[in-house]
Amino acid sequence: MTSRAPWHLWLVGTIAVLFNSIGVFDFTMSMARGAEYMASVGMTPEQIAHYRGMPPWMTLTWAIGVLGAMLASILLLLRRKLAFAVFVIALAAFLASLLYTYVLTDGGTVMGPQMAVTSAIIALLLILFGAYSWYMAGRGVLA
Repeated sequence: MTSRAPWHLWLVGTIAVLFNSIGVFDFTMSMARGAEYMASVGMTPEQIAHYRGMPPWMTLTWAIGVLGAMLASILLLLRRKLAFAVFVIALAAFLASLLYTYVLTDGGTVMGPQMAVTSAIIALLLILFGAYSWYMAGRGVLA
């Protein structure tokens, strides 16, 4: 039996959905409109080339990260324990994308310091959302 959901579950879940919808939108537009979309959000030709040159496994990793984070956020709102595991998978995919960007390629240089800050914020939020879902599951709020 689950306990009653505290008010903050709805707040955190809604923030998670809204935040992760940005990633889903960005991924979807990058796949659908490609370089045109990327240029419209201010990316340089070098940055666009970096994204367009990603191998298929990296595109799949990106998809798993953003779609997983959105699914985990929805699962949190639906009060499902599975939210934690899906947040962990999304975080692992995001960390793999950072490995690709900063270790396997020169993406860190190409993307610049703003991307490093953005990446740190994304990682921190995924960790916090995951920790919150783990805590709520432990308290019996998630079934």
